[in-house]
Amino acid sequence: MPEKFEFYKGKDCNGIVMPINPYEGDLSCCGSEMELLEEKTADFKNEKHVPIIEKVDGGIKVTVGSTLHPMAEEHHIEWIAIADGDCFMLKYLKPGDEPSAIFPVENPEVKAFEHCNVHGLWTNKK
Repeated sequence: MPEKFEFYKGKDCNGIVMPINPYEGDLSCCGSEMELLEEKTADFKNEKHVPIIEKVDGGIKVTVGSTLHPMAEEHHIEWIAIADGDCFMLKYLKPGDEPSAIFPVENPEVKAFEHCNVHGLWTNKK
């Protein structure tokens, strides 16, 4: 498993990439260098963005925020993902969806990621 997952976002677009192999060099999109997204782990109220990880029947459930994150067109969660050992899983969301996902893994020791279209990348570990 990579020691750290990295996500890069295009400066001139909403394109996000995650290198799947160790990568050194510059990434570019739409003619501009991509920016490494900072992993945020706590918001000022610690309630709307931090992924909440819980064991459920059938796997691990990740919910965005202890108070559910809005899922409006102008402000929503674009995707939720987890890293479990050497496995990485991602679920895309769209406005109107519930900001949660269930992943079919048994190991409760995962790292969760989510990307808000307004506030960027957020993570949590269990």
